Amino acid sequence: MASALRDWLEKPNGGRGVHLAADDGGWEFRDYGELASGARRTAAALIEEGVRPGDVVCLILPTDFTCIEAYYAVWAAGATVCLITPPLFQDGDDYVAHVAAILRQASPALVVASKDLTEYAGRAMAEAGMSGEPWQPRQAVDEADVQPAGELALLQFTSGSSGAPRGVMVTWANLEANSDLIVRESGYEDGDVVATWLPLYHDMGLIGTFITPIARQGMLRLMRPDHFIRDPARWIRLFAEAAHTAAPPFAYSYCARRIKPEQLEGLDLSGWKMALIGAEPIDPNTLEVFAQLVEPFGFSRTMFKPAYGMAETTLLVTMDSEQRPPLAVRPDPESLSFGEPVRILDQHRLGPESLGAKAGWVVGCGTPESDVPVMIVDDDGAELGDGLLGEIVVGGASACPGYYAGAEAKSTRFIDGRVFTGDAGFFHEGQLFVLGRMGDSIKVRGRSVYVEDLEAKIAEVSRLGKGRIAAVAVPDAGRKGLALFAETQDESWTAAVREMLRRRLGDDVELTIVIGTGLIQRTSSGKPRRRYMWERLKSGKMEGARIVP
Repeated sequence: MASALRDWLEKPNGGRGVHLAADDGGWEFRDYGELASGARRTAAALIEEGVRPGDVVCLILPTDFTCIEAYYAVWAAGATVCLITPPLFQDGDDYVAHVAAILRQASPALVVASKDLTEYAGRAMAEAGMSGEPWQPRQAVDEADVQPAGELALLQFTSGSSGAPRGVMVTWANLEANSDLIVRESGYEDGDVVATWLPLYHDMGLIGTFITPIARQGMLRLMRPDHFIRDPARWIRLFAEAAHTAAPPFAYSYCARRIKPEQLEGLDLSGWKMALIGAEPIDPNTLEVFAQLVEPFGFSRTMFKPAYGMAETTLLVTMDSEQRPPLAVRPDPESLSFGEPVRILDQHRLGPESLGAKAGWVVGCGTPESDVPVMIVDDDGAELGDGLLGEIVVGGASACPGYYAGAEAKSTRFIDGRVFTGDAGFFHEGQLFVLGRMGDSIKVRGRSVYVEDLEAKIAEVSRLGKGRIAAVAVPDAGRKGLALFAETQDESWTAAVREMLRRRLGDDVELTIVIGTGLIQRTSSGKPRRRYMWERLKSGKMEGARIVP
C-alpha cells in the first residue's frame, strides 16, 4: 500500500516539479528528478543517524525545498512523518511547551529542525525528557534505496480546542484511500496544476494540496501562508494556469476585502476547476463576496467545492462533486434538538441573495461516496434518518485506527473501525450540513446552540468582525455559561451583545466578557482553542485580559 505515494522517488518525471514562491515575488523551480535525488540523499543521512523503518521522525521546518526533501526522506527511510508547526504568533515558552507535549507522545527517534528553529526544538526536547540535540537536515553523498515502510505513514497532531495535542495514526492504507478520494471528488486529471499557500503541518494543506499532487507528479505552485497574507492577489493570479486549490472560508473573505479588481486586470480564471472550502463552518456571504470579486474574470460559483473532513478521517469525508453552486440553508434555531427534525426556514443556491447571509446560515458539504459511509446517530448511537440532527459518524478506508500512544479526546472516539466525530450535523436534500462541535454548544430549552453561530451573530452586533471574537461554552458549577473573548480595548458594544444573547439564550446562561489584545489562541488550522483559553483565564495566565463587569 505504501508504494503508490512513494513511487515517484524511484521513477521521477523530470519534466514536472514544484514551483516554490520566493519572497521577492518570483518563483524557484525544481523538477521531480532533483527533488527525488535530494530526498534520497537526505534519507541516506537519516539512516546513518540510526533512523529505521517504523520509527517516528518529527520535522520542525518552514515551507521550502529542504522541508519537501526532508519530508520524503523520512518516507524513503521507511519511517513515519510527524510535522510540527513552526512558531507563528505564539509566545516562545507556550510554543516550547506545545512542542514538548507532542514529543512526549510521539517518542520520535529523531527531531529534525532548521537552523533558526534548533533553539526552540532543543528546549522542547529537554522539556520532554529527550536526550541529544535537534538534527539539522543534511544530505549524504549517495542516494539511499527506498526502504520498506512501517504501518504508519503519518502522525497528524491535532490540538483541537482543549490544548492537549493528540497524534492521529494515519496508516498507508488510510492515506492511499483518502488521496484517491480527493482525486476522484475534485476531478483532478493528469497535468492539472495545483496552487496552495496552506501550511504543510495541517491535514488540508499536507494531504490535499501537497501529498496528493506530488504522488501523481503534478505541477505544484507552493506559497507560504505569510506570502498569502501579504499579497492575496498573488494566489488568485495563479489560477490563470492552476486548476485546483483549497482554503478555509476566512481566506476567501480576506481576498474580497484586500484585493482590488484592478489587481486582477487581464486575468482569465475560466480554467479554474475547484476552489475547495473547509476546516470550519461556511457561511454563504463569505463565498458570495469572493465570487463577486472574481466573477468578471471568468470565475463561476460552480467552482466552489464546500467540503467536510478532519484529521481523524485522514482528511476528506464529503465534498460536493456536482457542477452546481453551493446550497445554503437557514435552520430554525428553535428546532436544533438531538434526534429531532431540523426545520429549514429558508434556503437558496449561492448567488446575489447570499450577500448578508451570515449568522444562522450554513452551506452544504456535499454527498457521501459509497466507500466513505457517513451516518447521523443519536446519543445512543442509533442511526437517524434524513433531516434529523445528530452526531456525524464516518466509516470506510479513510477512518483512522485511533490516537497514538493511547491518547484520548473528549468528543472524538474510534469505535469498531468508525470515527464518531463529535460534530453535529444533518442530511438535507442528500447533502451533509455540519453545525459545529457538540462540545462547543450550550443546551437551551432542550435545543443546542452552537458557539460558531453565536460568534457570527456577536461579530455582526459588535461590528468587531469574526476573527476578533471567540466564544466558549463553559459548564461551570452546574450552571450553563458562555465566555466571550474579544480582541479589543473598547467595551461600548458589550451592552448590545448582552441583550442579544439574553434574548437568544435566556436569563439562566451566565455570560463572561473578556477583552484585551492577543487573547485568541488558535490551533494549527486556525480554529480558536476555546477550552485552552478558558483554562488560561481561570488560572490567571492570560496577560492583559480584562473581564467587563
